[in-house]
Formats: sequence, structure tokens, C-alpha cells
Amino acid sequence: MADDDTTLRIVADISEIDAAAWDGLLVAQADPSPFMRHAYLQAMQVSGSAVTDTGWTPRILSLWRRGQLQAACALYLKTHSYGEYVFDWAWADAYQRHGLPYYPKAVIAPPFTPVPGARLLARDATSRATLLRAAVAWCEEQELSSLHLLFGNASDMSACADAGLMLRHQVQFHWQNARAADGLPFEDFDAFLASLAQDKRKKIRQERRKVAEAGVRFRWAQGQAITAVDWDFFYRCYERTYLEHGNAPYLARSFFTSVARDMSEHWLLFTAERDGAPIACSLVALEPGLGVAYGRYWGALERVDCLHFEACYYQPLQWCIAQGYQRFEGGAQGEHKMARALMPVRTSSAHWLAHPAFAEAVERFLEREGQGMDAYLSDLAQRTPFRQADG
Repeated sequence: MADDDTTLRIVADISEIDAAAWDGLLVAQADPSPFMRHAYLQAMQVSGSAVTDTGWTPRILSLWRRGQLQAACALYLKTHSYGEYVFDWAWADAYQRHGLPYYPKAVIAPPFTPVPGARLLARDATSRATLLRAAVAWCEEQELSSLHLLFGNASDMSACADAGLMLRHQVQFHWQNARAADGLPFEDFDAFLASLAQDKRKKIRQERRKVAEAGVRFRWAQGQAITAVDWDFFYRCYERTYLEHGNAPYLARSFFTSVARDMSEHWLLFTAERDGAPIACSLVALEPGLGVAYGRYWGALERVDCLHFEACYYQPLQWCIAQGYQRFEGGAQGEHKMARALMPVRTSSAHWLAHPAFAEAVERFLEREGQGMDAYLSDLAQRTPFRQADG
């Protein structure tokens, strides 16, 4: 530890950490998100969604000095690589082929949540570095194969690079509420459409018209205005989406009950209705203080052409413009999002592997992958959906 007054605590239940202290530390970070709030992480555990039985064993690391919380992170022991969205299946396979155990491994990230943001919550850079060193040392003591910090912010990546962890980059697609000419927010959805190239404008208008002509109308509800009936319908849609793909849903119904109760201001629900009956919905998370919205879950009980685009992109973007929100993050992957003006953004993760030979091999792999990622981003930058000066 940094000095004699600093203490590291490791607990198996985030409820052992004072919620106000945790959230106070979170909001002091450069990139807080609702997915790192105490209530969100506790709901993951209490609902049975992220627990040992599902392959997520919580270990909450916290750094204290004279009774004050200095730094903290949510670490999970993983027995698989599902629900992470930074894919290391090939690494696990390589370990297995060499007769070495890859699992359990350690992951620092909110479960099932590929949203960039602060992971190492800390009062200052020194505390952040101390917490990270403690996490690596603990992984060594536990004889774990590896430690992975997923979708961290710039402060996290800086600390990880300084500590010798390997960095890995991916691409997500985010929308910015800013006119190209002056950076000011769009006045309305039509103004946003006017910023796009003609073919993109035409395509979006056609897609929206198909939904409207099918008799579908939308309503939205935020915070406590989302009723228990709304949440029940949302979960039907959410569950059906997973079951249609042959999987059980990651999150239990009780998870949503908890976050609806304990962090209601962070949720926005769009419900599609036809003939007065709900047929589909999309759930968006909010960080009101930053003016950021996060597309999270969607599901439908009926098939309507282009309904997914309307529920998951056009309705949220229209809402963001009307409410003065600055950014909408569309989630992991999805190059098709560029046609809706969600532009490529580099995201970062950091990795420590205990085995020296595998660490060296992964480092070489990440160097090659990184070069490919740079080329991919450069290519995407040339494919702007926005209107050019002569268009």
C-alpha cells in the first residue's frame, strides 16, 4: 500500500460498501455512468444475475485512508467469457490446447454492460495506481490466469499502461448532438436529417414512414412515470428476444425491479403501440448530469418492417434532441449504425496475463490487431453519412 494509513479491503458483497461513499466517488470521475452505480451493481448480485452460479463471483476491492474511501473497483472472478463483449475466446482456447487453465480469470467491469466509462474509481491518480497494483497482486496471489479491465476511460487506460498492462482497442458507434457547422445542438429531428447526405435522409424517412403506415405509434416514459405494467411488458419483450435466439436472458426480472426502484431517474422506456396495444419497446439508460443516453435493450412481440430502427435509434435520437442531450451511445458493434449517424469511436480495454510466454504472444497479437483497427477506423472515417459542402 502507499503508506501505513492506507488499507485494502476485499469483500464479496458490494452492500458492505456504503452506497453514498461509492456513488460519491463515482460522480467525481471524468466518465461516470449509471452502470457503475452502487444500486446497479448490487441489483446484479441480489437478483442472482451476476453471482457464482452464473459464472460471476463478485470481489469488491476498496482502498481506505483514515476511514475515507480513496478508490474502489468491481472485480469478478469469471468461469467463462460470456457477457463481456471484449472477446478472448481464442486466448482461452490456446491455454486449453497447452493444458493450462484459463478460467477462473478476473474481470473489472459491470456485468453484461459494454458501455465505456470509469472502472477504477479513485480520488486521484496515485490512489488509482495503488488500487490497480493491488488488484494485480491479488490476482497473482490467487494464481489466476489473467486480469481484464474492460471499456475503461482515459484515466483507467493511463494507469493500466503505466502498470505494464496490455491495451486493446475496439470500435463502437455513438451519436453526437452537434451540427457540423458550429457544434451547436440540432433544433429538431428535421434539422438533424438535413445534416445528412440525401440518400441517408431518404432512407430514414422511408423507414419511419413504413412504421407509421403500419399503424404503430410510440409513447415514452421516464423515471417513476414508467409503471410496473410497463416494466412487466418490457421484460416480456426482453426475455423473448433471448429465447428466440435459443438463450435464457442474462438479467432476472427482479434486477429490473431493483433498478427501477433505486435508480429510477436513469431509465427511459419507449413503447410501440398498435390499435392501443403494446407490441414492442426499447429501454434506454440515462446519465442526466452528463446529458448522455445509452441504448440498452429492445424486444418485440410482433414483426413490423423497420420497427427496430424506429424503436432503437430514431425515437431515442428525437428524444435526445428535444431534451438537449449531448450524446447517444448505441452499444457494442454494428457498422450499420453509421447510416443513422452514429459515428465510430475507439474504446479501450487492458489485460494482464500471468504466464510470461502467453503474455508475450498476446502482446504480439494485440499489436497486429491494433494496426488493423487503425486501418479500419481510417476506412470508416471516409464513409461519412453527413452532407458534404456541395450536397
